[in-house]
Amino acid sequence: MKRVPTGELFRTGTGSDLVLTRSFRASAEDVWESLTEPESTARWFGPWEGDAAPGATIKVQMVFEDEKPWLDMRIDACDPPRRLALSASDEYGTWRLEMLLTEADGVTRLRFVQHLDTEEEIGEVGPGWEYYLDLLVAVREGSPAPDFDAYYPAMKPYYVELAARG
Repeated sequence: MKRVPTGELFRTGTGSDLVLTRSFRASAEDVWESLTEPESTARWFGPWEGDAAPGATIKVQMVFEDEKPWLDMRIDACDPPRRLALSASDEYGTWRLEMLLTEADGVTRLRFVQHLDTEEEIGEVGPGWEYYLDLLVAVREGSPAPDFDAYYPAMKPYYVELAARG
C-alpha cells in the first residue's frame, strides 16, 4: 500500500517545527491514554518506566528501532488530556517533541510537533514519525501494522523537498 506523507514544516524564530496530524473518533481522554500509558505506548512506540511528572525523566524503549534502545526522556510539560512535551538527547541530537490534542464533535485531533534545531535529517525523521503515527492509528483501529519500507526511503524525497522550499 502506497503511503502519502502528511508532514508540514513551519519556520520559527528558533528553528523549524515539523508537524504531523492524525484524527481519531474518540475522546481526548481516550487518545491521551494511548500516548501516555506504558501498556498503550508499548504497542506503537515502546514501553516506558519511571515516575512520570513534569520535570522528571523516564526511560523509554524504542522497540521498533534496530537494537531496541532505551532512551532517557524528560517530561517538559504535561497538561492532561491536552498537551505533552518531551525532550531527549542521543547520538543523533536533541529531540524536542509535543503532542497536542483537541476534541470536537467526538473526534480528537493529534498534532504531533518535533521542534527542529536543524532540518538536515528531515528526510529520515519525517518518514519515521509518519510510520510511528500510522502504527498508533493501526493499533487503535485493530488493523495490521504498517510496513516501514512503505515509509523509508519512499517518503524521503517529500521531506527533503519540504525543507528545500525554505
